[in-house]
Amino acid sequence: MAQTRADLGLHLQAQEIIAEMREAVAAGKAHWLVAVLEAIGSWPLSQEQVEGHTYSYLVGGEAFDWLLLAERLCDELEGLIPPEECEALLFHGRLPLELTEDNFRRYLGPTKYRAHLNFLYGVRVEEALQLTVQEDVHKERSSIRENGQVDDEVCRRIYGATRSELLQAFRGQDTPSGPAHLSLAELTEFTYWLFRYRLRYADPARVASDTRKGLALLERLEARARRTVSHGLP
Repeated sequence: MAQTRADLGLHLQAQEIIAEMREAVAAGKAHWLVAVLEAIGSWPLSQEQVEGHTYSYLVGGEAFDWLLLAERLCDELEGLIPPEECEALLFHGRLPLELTEDNFRRYLGPTKYRAHLNFLYGVRVEEALQLTVQEDVHKERSSIRENGQVDDEVCRRIYGATRSELLQAFRGQDTPSGPAHLSLAELTEFTYWLFRYRLRYADPARVASDTRKGLALLERLEARARRTVSHGLP
């Protein structure tokens, strides 16, 4: 019962934060992005259900997906914020305001900011590393006309095991079972688990090298997105 009362208190606190955010935007007290970031910094819930949809903001108990929480909060601001700015933020990570990293850290607070960095390296950079190796595999197999499971080969090269073997370990199973398909939330959890797996079992020099590969591709993709915006392309 005490836990139930505690949960209720957190949800009531979240509703108060939403009300304050809406009032700040509606009254013109703050730019909508600032209001959203301030709400994120105060947000007390790591997971919640809203209209049948589960939002899990904390991946693996330590990686904070701030854009997912921003999506949740932007839904509460429907009709109060420019939809094109909201879409640019949620789908392309483009901020409608110039914001320094120090200011971003201040809005999130030290704990959430550290968890955000965990998500950046553990999910976004890990995804970019997988994409880099996937491109290498595609190039090799295209040149020698070889067929096969690309995902398995990517996982072998990075993690030393097939995707199905890794998925089995992720799920904590002794024998293969369960669907190979993952929901978006499950895939995010699995990606972060792979990041932690790589840190634990790979040679430190290899970990550093692979992380640089992922970072390099992520930076190229972000630079390409910025060029697209500057040229006014869709």
